[in-house]
Amino acid sequence: MSITSYFKEVRAEMKHVSWPSRRMVIVYTAVVIGISLGVAIYLGLLDYLFAAIIKKIV
Repeated sequence: MSITSYFKEVRAEMKHVSWPSRRMVIVYTAVVIGISLGVAIYLGLLDYLFAAIIKKIV
């Protein structure tokens, strides 16, 4: 398979892709950022809690 035929096939496949709308991309991005921040806060609180417990034990 030559590089030219590869790119022709890629171009043909890209025409079949169902791209999300701009609004959906923004919504999905906001969801990912929100979940990431939530997980970061949750893990930060757990880290703080466990550090405080270890500090009292030791």
